[in-house]
Amino acid sequence: MNPAQLSATVVDALTSLVDEGALVLADGVPAEVTVERPREKSHGDYATNVALKLAKRAGVKPRDLADLLAARLRESEGIAAVDVAGPGFINVTVAAGAQGKVAADVVAAGAAYGRLDTLAGQKINVEFISANPTGPLHLGHTRWAVLGDAIGRVLAAAGAEVTREFYINDRGVQMNHFADSIIAAALGEPTPADGYAGEYIADLATAVGEREPGIFELPADERRVAVRAAGYAVQLAEQQASLAAFNTHFDVWASEVALHESGSVPDTLQRLKDLGHVYELDGALWMRTTDFGDDKDRVLIKSDGELTYFASDTAYYLDKRSRGFDHCIYLLGADHHGYVGRLKAMAACVGDDPTQTLDVMIGQLVKILQDGAELRLSKRAGTIVALDDLVAAVGVDALRYSLARYPADSPLTLDVAEITRNSADNPVYYVQYGHARTSQLVANAAKFGIELPDELDGSLLSHEREGALLRALAEYPRVVASAAELREPHRIARYLEDTVSVFNKWYDTKECRMLPQGDEPVGAVNRARLALVVASRTVIANGLDLLGVSAPERM
Repeated sequence: MNPAQLSATVVDALTSLVDEGALVLADGVPAEVTVERPREKSHGDYATNVALKLAKRAGVKPRDLADLLAARLRESEGIAAVDVAGPGFINVTVAAGAQGKVAADVVAAGAAYGRLDTLAGQKINVEFISANPTGPLHLGHTRWAVLGDAIGRVLAAAGAEVTREFYINDRGVQMNHFADSIIAAALGEPTPADGYAGEYIADLATAVGEREPGIFELPADERRVAVRAAGYAVQLAEQQASLAAFNTHFDVWASEVALHESGSVPDTLQRLKDLGHVYELDGALWMRTTDFGDDKDRVLIKSDGELTYFASDTAYYLDKRSRGFDHCIYLLGADHHGYVGRLKAMAACVGDDPTQTLDVMIGQLVKILQDGAELRLSKRAGTIVALDDLVAAVGVDALRYSLARYPADSPLTLDVAEITRNSADNPVYYVQYGHARTSQLVANAAKFGIELPDELDGSLLSHEREGALLRALAEYPRVVASAAELREPHRIARYLEDTVSVFNKWYDTKECRMLPQGDEPVGAVNRARLALVVASRTVIANGLDLLGVSAPERM
Protein backbone atom coordinates (compact mmCIF):
# COMPACT_ATOMS: atom_id res chain seq x y z
CA MET A 1 0.00 0.00 0.00
CA ASN A 2 1.49 3.34 -1.06
CA PRO A 3 0.56 6.84 0.19
CA ALA A 4 -1.91 7.41 -2.64
CA GLN A 5 -3.67 4.12 -1.90
CA LEU A 6 -3.81 4.88 1.81
CA SER A 7 -5.16 8.37 1.03
CA ALA A 8 -7.93 6.73 -1.02
CA THR A 9 -8.62 4.34 1.87
CA VAL A 10 -8.99 7.27 4.28
CA VAL A 11 -11.32 9.05 1.84
CA ASP A 12 -13.40 5.87 1.52
CA ALA A 13 -13.62 5.62 5.32
CA LEU A 14 -14.75 9.25 5.60
CA THR A 15 -17.30 8.71 2.85
CA SER A 16 -18.78 5.68 4.56
CA LEU A 17 -19.07 7.57 7.86
CA VAL A 18 -20.85 10.45 6.12
CA ASP A 19 -23.17 8.09 4.23
CA GLU A 20 -24.12 6.36 7.47
CA GLY A 21 -24.82 9.66 9.19
CA ALA A 22 -22.08 9.13 11.75
CA LEU A 23 -20.28 12.22 10.45
CA VAL A 24 -21.41 15.46 8.85
CA LEU A 25 -18.89 17.40 6.73
CA ALA A 26 -19.65 20.85 5.40
CA ASP A 27 -18.63 21.00 1.69
CA GLY A 28 -18.46 17.21 1.56
CA VAL A 29 -15.63 14.68 1.72
CA PRO A 30 -12.30 15.85 0.24
CA ALA A 31 -11.07 14.08 -2.88
CA GLU A 32 -7.75 13.25 -1.21
CA VAL A 33 -6.03 13.67 2.13
CA THR A 34 -2.42 14.23 3.11
CA VAL A 35 -0.54 11.07 4.10
CA GLU A 36 3.09 11.35 5.23
CA ARG A 37 5.84 9.19 6.58
CA PRO A 38 6.28 9.91 10.30
CA ARG A 39 9.71 10.92 11.56
CA GLU A 40 9.56 8.45 14.44
CA LYS A 41 9.59 4.80 13.41
CA SER A 42 7.47 3.94 16.46
CA HIS A 43 4.62 6.00 15.02
CA GLY A 44 3.92 3.44 12.31
CA ASP A 45 4.32 3.47 8.56
CA TYR A 46 2.24 6.54 7.73
CA ALA A 47 0.52 9.43 9.49
CA THR A 48 -2.27 11.83 8.58
CA ASN A 49 -3.55 15.03 10.16
CA VAL A 50 -6.91 14.80 8.38
CA ALA A 51 -8.84 14.86 11.67
CA LEU A 52 -7.29 18.20 12.62
CA LYS A 53 -8.03 19.57 9.15
CA LEU A 54 -11.70 18.51 9.09
CA ALA A 55 -12.72 18.86 12.74
CA LYS A 56 -14.05 22.42 12.39
CA ARG A 57 -16.08 21.51 9.30
CA ALA A 58 -17.42 18.48 11.12
CA GLY A 59 -18.28 20.47 14.26
CA VAL A 60 -16.45 18.03 16.55
CA LYS A 61 -13.19 17.94 18.46
CA PRO A 62 -10.17 16.77 16.41
CA ARG A 63 -9.44 13.93 18.81
CA ASP A 64 -13.04 12.68 18.65
CA LEU A 65 -12.99 12.74 14.86
CA ALA A 66 -9.64 10.94 14.86
CA ASP A 67 -11.00 8.19 17.14
CA LEU A 68 -14.06 7.77 14.92
CA LEU A 69 -11.99 7.57 11.75
CA ALA A 70 -9.37 5.28 13.32
CA ALA A 71 -12.04 2.76 14.28
CA ARG A 72 -13.26 2.64 10.68
CA LEU A 73 -9.73 2.38 9.25
CA ARG A 74 -8.99 -0.64 11.45
CA GLU A 75 -11.65 -2.46 9.46
CA SER A 76 -9.92 -1.72 6.15
CA GLU A 77 -8.06 -4.39 4.23
CA GLY A 78 -4.28 -4.00 4.26
CA ILE A 79 -4.10 -2.04 7.52
CA ALA A 80 -2.53 -3.79 10.51
CA ALA A 81 -2.91 -1.11 13.18
CA VAL A 82 -4.18 2.44 13.71
CA ASP A 83 -3.31 4.67 16.66
CA VAL A 84 -4.40 8.17 17.58
CA ALA A 85 -1.75 10.49 19.02
CA GLY A 86 -1.72 13.98 20.50
CA PRO A 87 -4.58 16.29 19.56
CA GLY A 88 -5.73 14.07 16.70
CA PHE A 89 -2.91 12.70 14.56
CA ILE A 90 -3.65 9.27 13.10
CA ASN A 91 -0.73 6.83 12.78
CA VAL A 92 -1.20 3.84 10.48
CA THR A 93 0.77 0.60 10.29
CA VAL A 94 0.27 -1.22 7.01
CA ALA A 95 -0.04 -5.00 6.88
CA ALA A 96 3.15 -6.64 5.60
CA GLY A 97 1.41 -8.21 2.63
CA ALA A 98 -0.15 -4.92 1.52
CA GLN A 99 3.14 -3.08 1.94
CA GLY A 100 5.08 -5.74 0.06
CA LYS A 101 2.77 -5.30 -2.93
CA VAL A 102 4.58 -2.02 -3.63
CA ALA A 103 7.51 -4.02 -5.00
CA ALA A 104 5.24 -5.92 -7.38
CA ASP A 105 3.60 -2.66 -8.53
CA VAL A 106 6.97 -1.06 -9.27
CA VAL A 107 8.26 -4.11 -11.18
CA ALA A 108 5.07 -4.29 -13.22
CA ALA A 109 5.16 -0.59 -14.11
CA GLY A 110 8.89 -0.49 -14.93
CA ALA A 111 9.94 2.75 -16.60
CA ALA A 112 6.37 4.02 -16.21
CA TYR A 113 6.51 3.89 -12.41
CA GLY A 114 6.25 7.43 -11.07
CA ARG A 115 4.56 8.75 -14.20
CA LEU A 116 1.35 10.50 -13.27
CA ASP A 117 -1.64 12.30 -14.71
CA THR A 118 -1.74 15.16 -12.22
CA LEU A 119 -0.92 17.67 -14.97
CA ALA A 120 -2.71 15.84 -17.77
CA GLY A 121 -4.28 18.21 -20.27
CA GLN A 122 -1.87 21.04 -19.53
CA LYS A 123 0.28 22.34 -22.38
CA ILE A 124 3.42 23.96 -20.92
CA ASN A 125 6.24 25.86 -22.62
CA VAL A 126 9.60 25.93 -20.84
CA GLU A 127 12.04 28.51 -22.19
CA PHE A 128 15.33 27.93 -20.43
CA ILE A 129 18.14 29.23 -22.57
CA SER A 130 18.18 32.52 -24.43
CA ALA A 131 21.50 33.18 -26.12
CA ASN A 132 23.20 35.06 -28.92
CA PRO A 133 24.48 32.81 -31.72
CA THR A 134 27.78 34.67 -31.57
CA GLY A 135 29.91 32.31 -29.49
CA PRO A 136 30.05 29.08 -27.49
CA LEU A 137 27.58 28.41 -24.70
CA HIS A 138 29.16 29.13 -21.34
CA LEU A 139 28.92 28.60 -17.59
CA GLY A 140 26.05 31.08 -17.35
CA HIS A 141 23.95 28.81 -19.60
CA THR A 142 24.99 25.55 -17.98
CA ARG A 143 22.81 25.66 -14.88
CA TRP A 144 19.73 26.44 -16.94
CA ALA A 145 20.60 23.73 -19.44
CA VAL A 146 20.36 21.24 -16.56
CA LEU A 147 17.46 22.69 -14.57
CA GLY A 148 15.29 23.62 -17.53
CA ASP A 149 15.72 20.20 -19.06
CA ALA A 150 15.02 18.49 -15.71
CA ILE A 151 11.95 20.67 -15.09
CA GLY A 152 10.66 19.70 -18.52
CA ARG A 153 11.23 16.03 -17.70
CA VAL A 154 9.39 16.12 -14.36
CA LEU A 155 6.49 18.11 -15.84
CA ALA A 156 6.16 15.51 -18.59
CA ALA A 157 6.35 12.73 -15.97
CA ALA A 158 3.43 14.41 -14.18
CA GLY A 159 1.38 14.20 -17.36
CA ALA A 160 1.84 17.62 -18.95
CA GLU A 161 2.48 18.16 -22.65
CA VAL A 162 5.84 19.95 -22.52
CA THR A 163 7.71 21.93 -25.15
CA ARG A 164 11.32 22.89 -24.38
CA GLU A 165 12.28 26.10 -26.16
CA PHE A 166 15.57 27.88 -26.90
CA TYR A 167 15.22 31.58 -27.79
CA ILE A 168 17.87 32.66 -30.28
CA ASN A 169 18.83 36.33 -29.86
CA ASP A 170 19.74 36.72 -33.53
CA ARG A 171 18.52 40.28 -34.00
CA GLY A 172 20.46 43.44 -33.32
CA VAL A 173 23.78 45.14 -33.91
CA GLN A 174 25.72 42.33 -32.19
CA MET A 175 25.20 40.17 -35.29
CA ASN A 176 27.05 42.75 -37.41
CA HIS A 177 29.87 42.88 -34.86
CA PHE A 178 29.99 39.09 -35.04
CA ALA A 179 30.28 39.13 -38.84
CA ASP A 180 32.92 41.86 -38.78
CA SER A 181 34.98 39.84 -36.27
CA ILE A 182 34.92 36.75 -38.49
CA ILE A 183 35.90 38.81 -41.56
CA ALA A 184 38.80 40.42 -39.67
CA ALA A 185 40.05 37.00 -38.55
CA ALA A 186 39.83 35.64 -42.10
CA LEU A 187 41.74 38.63 -43.51
CA GLY A 188 44.34 38.66 -40.73
CA GLU A 189 43.19 42.00 -39.40
CA PRO A 190 42.84 43.08 -35.73
CA THR A 191 39.53 42.41 -33.96
CA PRO A 192 37.31 45.45 -34.59
CA ALA A 193 36.00 47.65 -31.80
CA ASP A 194 33.02 45.98 -30.09
CA GLY A 195 34.01 42.77 -31.85
CA TYR A 196 34.34 39.23 -30.52
CA ALA A 197 37.68 37.80 -29.44
CA GLY A 198 38.83 34.27 -28.72
CA GLU A 199 40.26 31.53 -30.90
CA TYR A 200 36.79 30.32 -31.78
CA ILE A 201 36.41 33.34 -34.11
CA ALA A 202 39.41 32.17 -36.13
CA ASP A 203 37.93 28.66 -36.19
CA LEU A 204 34.64 30.11 -37.42
CA ALA A 205 36.42 32.05 -40.15
CA THR A 206 37.98 28.80 -41.37
CA ALA A 207 34.66 26.94 -41.19
CA VAL A 208 32.80 29.72 -43.03
CA GLY A 209 35.45 29.83 -45.74
CA GLU A 210 35.22 26.06 -46.22
CA ARG A 211 31.45 26.21 -46.22
CA GLU A 212 31.28 28.96 -48.85
CA PRO A 213 34.51 29.35 -50.80
CA GLY A 214 35.10 32.89 -52.04
CA ILE A 215 32.80 34.45 -49.45
CA PHE A 216 35.53 36.72 -48.10
CA GLU A 217 36.24 38.14 -51.58
CA LEU A 218 32.71 39.53 -51.96
CA PRO A 219 32.09 43.32 -51.94
CA ALA A 220 32.08 44.68 -48.39
CA ASP A 221 28.33 45.11 -47.86
CA GLU A 222 27.45 41.86 -49.56
CA ARG A 223 30.25 40.09 -47.70
CA ARG A 224 29.02 41.19 -44.28
CA VAL A 225 25.49 39.87 -44.96
CA ALA A 226 26.80 36.56 -46.31
CA VAL A 227 29.33 36.04 -43.49
CA ARG A 228 26.76 36.96 -40.87
CA ALA A 229 24.39 34.25 -42.18
CA ALA A 230 27.10 31.62 -42.60
CA GLY A 231 28.73 32.34 -39.24
CA TYR A 232 25.33 32.25 -37.57
CA ALA A 233 24.58 28.83 -39.06
CA VAL A 234 27.94 27.37 -38.05
CA GLN A 235 27.88 28.79 -34.51
CA LEU A 236 24.27 27.76 -33.89
CA ALA A 237 25.06 24.23 -35.04
CA GLU A 238 27.95 24.15 -32.55
CA GLN A 239 25.65 25.31 -29.74
CA GLN A 240 23.16 22.61 -30.66
CA ALA A 241 25.89 19.97 -30.72
CA SER A 242 27.21 21.10 -27.32
CA LEU A 243 23.77 20.83 -25.76
CA ALA A 244 23.07 17.45 -27.35
CA ALA A 245 26.37 16.14 -25.95
CA PHE A 246 25.24 17.50 -22.56
CA ASN A 247 22.02 15.46 -22.83
CA THR A 248 19.93 18.62 -23.12
CA HIS A 249 17.41 18.70 -25.94
CA PHE A 250 15.05 21.35 -27.27
CA ASP A 251 11.84 20.90 -29.22
CA VAL A 252 11.83 24.44 -30.61
CA TRP A 253 14.66 26.81 -31.57
CA ALA A 254 12.83 30.13 -31.77
CA SER A 255 14.42 32.96 -33.75
CA GLU A 256 13.95 36.58 -32.69
CA VAL A 257 14.43 37.67 -36.31
CA ALA A 258 11.74 35.23 -37.48
CA LEU A 259 9.42 36.59 -34.78
CA HIS A 260 9.76 40.10 -36.24
CA GLU A 261 9.53 38.93 -39.84
CA SER A 262 6.27 37.13 -39.04
CA GLY A 263 4.57 40.42 -38.18
CA SER A 264 4.04 39.41 -34.54
CA VAL A 265 5.41 42.66 -33.17
CA PRO A 266 3.07 45.06 -35.06
CA ASP A 267 0.16 42.74 -34.24
CA THR A 268 1.14 42.85 -30.57
CA LEU A 269 1.34 46.63 -30.53
CA GLN A 270 -2.08 46.87 -32.13
CA ARG A 271 -3.54 44.50 -29.57
CA LEU A 272 -2.12 46.58 -26.72
CA LYS A 273 -3.57 49.74 -28.28
CA ASP A 274 -6.96 48.09 -28.62
CA LEU A 275 -6.85 47.11 -24.95
CA GLY A 276 -5.91 50.65 -23.96
CA HIS A 277 -2.61 49.82 -22.27
CA VAL A 278 -0.22 51.97 -24.34
CA TYR A 279 0.38 55.69 -24.60
CA GLU A 280 2.80 58.10 -26.28
CA LEU A 281 5.14 60.35 -24.34
CA ASP A 282 8.19 62.33 -25.52
CA GLY A 283 7.96 60.69 -28.94
CA ALA A 284 8.13 57.16 -27.53
CA LEU A 285 5.46 54.48 -27.18
CA TRP A 286 4.98 53.11 -23.64
CA MET A 287 3.15 50.17 -22.10
CA ARG A 288 1.27 51.10 -18.92
CA THR A 289 2.61 48.19 -16.82
CA THR A 290 2.29 50.14 -13.57
CA ASP A 291 -1.44 49.45 -13.77
CA PHE A 292 -0.55 45.85 -12.97
CA GLY A 293 2.09 46.21 -10.26
CA ASP A 294 5.26 47.02 -12.21
CA ASP A 295 7.56 49.61 -10.65
CA LYS A 296 7.51 51.76 -13.82
CA ASP A 297 5.99 51.83 -17.28
CA ARG A 298 8.00 50.21 -20.07
CA VAL A 299 9.07 51.62 -23.44
CA LEU A 300 7.99 49.63 -26.49
CA ILE A 301 9.25 51.97 -29.22
CA LYS A 302 11.98 54.52 -28.52
CA SER A 303 11.73 58.10 -29.67
CA ASP A 304 14.06 57.26 -32.60
CA GLY A 305 11.61 54.58 -33.79
CA GLU A 306 13.68 51.63 -32.60
CA LEU A 307 11.82 48.72 -31.04
CA THR A 308 12.91 47.70 -27.54
CA TYR A 309 13.64 44.19 -26.28
CA PHE A 310 10.48 44.47 -24.21
CA ALA A 311 8.42 44.82 -27.39
CA SER A 312 10.00 41.58 -28.62
CA ASP A 313 9.41 39.91 -25.25
CA THR A 314 5.73 40.82 -25.36
CA ALA A 315 5.31 39.58 -28.92
CA TYR A 316 7.17 36.38 -28.05
CA TYR A 317 4.89 35.71 -25.08
CA LEU A 318 1.80 36.18 -27.25
CA ASP A 319 3.35 33.96 -29.90
CA LYS A 320 3.64 31.17 -27.32
CA ARG A 321 0.08 31.68 -26.17
CA SER A 322 -1.12 31.62 -29.79
CA ARG A 323 0.55 28.23 -30.16
CA GLY A 324 -1.77 26.88 -27.50
CA PHE A 325 0.39 26.92 -24.39
CA ASP A 326 -1.61 27.20 -21.18
CA HIS A 327 1.44 28.07 -19.13
CA CYS A 328 4.79 29.68 -20.01
CA ILE A 329 7.81 29.11 -17.78
CA TYR A 330 10.85 31.38 -18.05
CA LEU A 331 14.20 30.52 -16.50
CA LEU A 332 16.30 33.68 -16.25
CA GLY A 333 19.73 34.56 -14.86
CA ALA A 334 20.57 36.27 -11.59
CA ASP A 335 20.78 39.68 -13.27
CA HIS A 336 17.14 39.49 -14.39
CA HIS A 337 15.31 39.99 -11.09
CA GLY A 338 13.60 43.09 -12.48
CA TYR A 339 12.01 41.00 -15.20
CA VAL A 340 9.66 39.19 -12.83
CA GLY A 341 7.39 42.17 -12.21
CA ARG A 342 7.51 43.49 -15.76
CA LEU A 343 6.76 40.12 -17.37
CA LYS A 344 3.82 39.50 -15.07
CA ALA A 345 2.54 43.02 -15.74
CA MET A 346 3.03 42.45 -19.46
CA ALA A 347 0.90 39.28 -19.31
CA ALA A 348 -1.83 41.21 -17.49
CA CYS A 349 -1.68 44.01 -20.08
CA VAL A 350 -2.45 41.57 -22.88
CA GLY A 351 -5.46 40.23 -20.98
CA ASP A 352 -4.05 37.17 -19.20
CA ASP A 353 -3.99 36.24 -15.53
CA PRO A 354 -0.23 35.89 -14.90
CA THR A 355 -0.82 33.68 -11.87
CA GLN A 356 -2.30 31.13 -14.26
CA THR A 357 -0.24 31.55 -17.44
CA LEU A 358 3.23 32.69 -16.39
CA ASP A 359 6.01 31.49 -14.12
CA VAL A 360 9.36 33.33 -13.93
CA MET A 361 12.27 31.59 -12.19
CA ILE A 362 15.46 33.46 -11.33
CA GLY A 363 18.64 31.44 -10.91
CA GLN A 364 21.76 32.31 -8.97
CA LEU A 365 25.33 32.22 -10.18
CA VAL A 366 27.57 29.18 -10.23
CA LYS A 367 31.30 29.08 -9.52
CA ILE A 368 33.45 26.14 -10.55
CA LEU A 369 36.68 25.58 -8.64
CA GLN A 370 39.63 23.62 -9.93
CA ASP A 371 42.77 23.11 -7.86
CA GLY A 372 41.46 25.57 -5.31
CA ALA A 373 40.93 28.40 -7.79
CA GLU A 374 38.01 29.47 -9.93
CA LEU A 375 38.07 27.61 -13.25
CA ARG A 376 40.20 29.50 -15.75
CA LEU A 377 38.72 31.18 -18.78
CA SER A 378 38.69 29.27 -22.02
CA LYS A 379 41.50 30.19 -24.41
CA ARG A 380 39.31 29.18 -27.33
CA ALA A 381 36.22 31.04 -26.12
CA GLY A 382 37.99 34.18 -24.96
CA THR A 383 36.47 35.74 -21.86
CA ILE A 384 34.10 32.91 -20.89
CA VAL A 385 34.19 29.41 -19.42
CA ALA A 386 32.68 27.34 -22.23
CA LEU A 387 30.17 24.53 -21.66
CA ASP A 388 32.36 22.14 -23.66
CA ASP A 389 35.30 22.89 -21.36
CA LEU A 390 33.16 22.21 -18.28
CA VAL A 391 31.98 18.89 -19.69
CA ALA A 392 35.56 17.92 -20.51
CA ALA A 393 36.73 18.78 -16.99
CA VAL A 394 33.81 17.31 -15.04
CA GLY A 395 31.82 14.91 -17.22
CA VAL A 396 28.17 15.05 -18.22
CA ASP A 397 26.73 13.02 -15.35
CA ALA A 398 28.72 14.64 -12.56
CA LEU A 399 28.02 18.16 -13.82
CA ARG A 400 24.32 17.58 -14.46
CA TYR A 401 23.66 15.86 -11.14
CA SER A 402 25.66 18.40 -9.13
CA LEU A 403 23.74 21.29 -10.66
CA ALA A 404 20.36 19.56 -10.40
CA ARG A 405 20.54 18.71 -6.70
CA TYR A 406 20.28 22.33 -5.52
CA PRO A 407 17.38 24.80 -5.79
CA ALA A 408 17.72 27.28 -8.63
CA ASP A 409 17.72 30.29 -6.32
CA SER A 410 20.70 29.15 -4.21
CA PRO A 411 24.20 30.45 -5.11
CA LEU A 412 26.42 27.49 -5.89
CA THR A 413 30.13 26.73 -5.75
CA LEU A 414 31.27 23.36 -7.09
CA ASP A 415 34.74 21.87 -6.80
CA VAL A 416 35.82 19.72 -9.76
CA ALA A 417 37.77 17.35 -7.52
CA GLU A 418 34.81 16.77 -5.21
CA ILE A 419 32.11 16.22 -7.81
CA THR A 420 34.26 13.80 -9.84
CA ARG A 421 35.54 11.74 -6.88
CA ASN A 422 34.71 8.02 -6.90
CA SER A 423 33.58 8.03 -3.31
CA ALA A 424 30.39 7.62 -1.31
CA ASP A 425 30.91 11.25 -0.26
CA ASN A 426 30.13 12.26 -3.84
CA PRO A 427 26.31 12.23 -4.27
CA VAL A 428 26.28 11.40 -7.98
CA TYR A 429 28.69 8.52 -7.49
CA TYR A 430 26.70 7.34 -4.47
CA VAL A 431 23.41 7.21 -6.37
CA GLN A 432 24.87 5.74 -9.56
CA TYR A 433 26.73 3.12 -7.54
CA GLY A 434 23.41 2.25 -5.88
CA HIS A 435 22.01 1.46 -9.32
CA ALA A 436 25.12 -0.52 -10.25
CA ARG A 437 24.79 -2.52 -7.01
CA THR A 438 21.17 -3.42 -7.72
CA SER A 439 22.13 -4.42 -11.27
CA GLN A 440 24.89 -6.69 -9.95
CA LEU A 441 22.45 -8.32 -7.51
CA VAL A 442 20.05 -9.02 -10.38
CA ALA A 443 22.91 -10.57 -12.36
CA ASN A 444 23.90 -12.70 -9.34
CA ALA A 445 20.31 -13.86 -8.93
CA ALA A 446 20.31 -15.09 -12.53
CA LYS A 447 23.41 -17.20 -11.80
CA PHE A 448 21.51 -18.89 -8.97
CA GLY A 449 18.48 -19.42 -11.17
CA ILE A 450 16.37 -17.03 -9.09
CA GLU A 451 13.49 -15.60 -11.08
CA LEU A 452 10.86 -13.03 -10.29
CA PRO A 453 7.76 -14.61 -8.75
CA ASP A 454 4.65 -14.90 -10.89
CA GLU A 455 2.73 -13.48 -7.94
CA LEU A 456 4.60 -11.80 -5.12
CA ASP A 457 3.72 -12.76 -1.56
CA GLY A 458 4.30 -9.38 0.05
CA SER A 459 4.16 -10.86 3.56
CA LEU A 460 7.59 -12.40 2.93
CA LEU A 461 9.10 -8.89 2.95
CA SER A 462 8.38 -8.43 6.62
CA HIS A 463 11.76 -7.38 8.01
CA GLU A 464 11.99 -3.87 9.41
CA ARG A 465 14.60 -2.91 6.78
CA GLU A 466 12.37 -4.23 4.02
CA GLY A 467 9.45 -2.21 5.32
CA ALA A 468 11.57 0.93 5.31
CA LEU A 469 12.71 0.30 1.74
CA LEU A 470 9.19 -0.42 0.52
CA ARG A 471 7.93 2.80 2.07
CA ALA A 472 10.75 4.72 0.39
CA LEU A 473 9.87 3.22 -3.01
CA ALA A 474 6.21 4.01 -2.47
CA GLU A 475 7.09 7.69 -1.95
CA TYR A 476 8.57 8.13 -5.43
CA PRO A 477 5.38 9.11 -7.32
CA ARG A 478 4.58 11.75 -4.72
CA VAL A 479 8.10 13.16 -4.97
CA VAL A 480 7.69 13.42 -8.74
CA ALA A 481 4.36 15.20 -8.31
CA SER A 482 5.88 17.65 -5.84
CA ALA A 483 8.92 18.31 -8.05
CA ALA A 484 6.62 19.06 -10.98
CA GLU A 485 4.21 21.26 -9.06
CA LEU A 486 6.99 23.34 -7.46
CA ARG A 487 9.38 23.20 -10.46
CA GLU A 488 12.06 21.80 -8.14
CA PRO A 489 13.90 18.83 -9.68
CA HIS A 490 16.39 18.89 -6.80
CA ARG A 491 13.70 17.03 -4.83
CA ILE A 492 14.30 14.03 -7.10
CA ALA A 493 18.04 14.07 -6.39
CA ARG A 494 17.63 14.32 -2.63
CA TYR A 495 15.01 11.57 -2.69
CA LEU A 496 17.39 9.29 -4.63
CA GLU A 497 20.17 9.84 -2.11
CA ASP A 498 17.85 9.02 0.78
CA THR A 499 16.45 5.95 -0.96
CA VAL A 500 19.87 4.56 -1.86
CA SER A 501 20.83 5.00 1.79
CA VAL A 502 17.77 2.96 2.82
CA PHE A 503 18.62 0.32 0.21
CA ASN A 504 22.21 0.06 1.43
CA LYS A 505 21.04 -0.50 5.00
CA TRP A 506 18.80 -3.31 3.74
CA TYR A 507 21.66 -4.75 1.70
CA ASP A 508 23.96 -4.76 4.75
CA THR A 509 21.41 -6.59 6.92
CA LYS A 510 22.29 -10.30 7.15
CA GLU A 511 18.68 -11.31 7.74
CA CYS A 512 17.73 -9.75 4.40
CA ARG A 513 20.14 -11.55 2.11
CA MET A 514 18.66 -12.16 -1.29
CA LEU A 515 20.92 -15.06 -2.32
CA PRO A 516 20.65 -18.47 -0.63
CA GLN A 517 23.55 -19.34 1.66
CA GLY A 518 25.53 -22.57 1.41
CA ASP A 519 23.30 -25.47 0.36
CA GLU A 520 20.05 -23.60 0.93
CA PRO A 521 17.54 -24.13 -1.88
CA VAL A 522 16.06 -21.19 -3.71
CA GLY A 523 12.79 -20.33 -2.02
CA ALA A 524 9.92 -17.89 -2.21
CA VAL A 525 11.66 -15.39 0.05
CA ASN A 526 14.63 -15.22 -2.35
CA ARG A 527 12.28 -14.48 -5.24
CA ALA A 528 10.44 -11.89 -3.19
CA ARG A 529 13.70 -10.14 -2.33
CA LEU A 530 14.72 -10.22 -5.99
CA ALA A 531 11.50 -8.33 -6.72
CA LEU A 532 12.47 -5.78 -4.06
CA VAL A 533 15.90 -5.35 -5.68
CA VAL A 534 14.42 -4.97 -9.17
CA ALA A 535 11.94 -2.42 -7.81
CA SER A 536 14.78 -0.48 -6.20
CA ARG A 537 16.78 -0.53 -9.43
CA THR A 538 13.73 0.68 -11.36
CA VAL A 539 13.10 3.63 -9.07
CA ILE A 540 16.76 4.72 -9.07
CA ALA A 541 16.94 4.50 -12.87
CA ASN A 542 13.66 6.37 -13.32
CA GLY A 543 14.78 9.13 -10.97
CA LEU A 544 18.16 9.53 -12.65
CA ASP A 545 16.45 9.72 -16.02
CA LEU A 546 14.37 12.68 -14.82
CA LEU A 547 17.66 14.46 -14.07
CA GLY A 548 19.15 13.51 -17.43
CA VAL A 549 21.81 11.40 -15.71
CA SER A 550 22.78 7.87 -16.78
CA ALA A 551 22.14 4.78 -14.66
CA PRO A 552 25.24 2.59 -15.13
CA GLU A 553 25.03 -1.16 -14.53
CA ARG A 554 28.70 -1.41 -13.61
CA MET A 555 31.12 1.03 -12.00
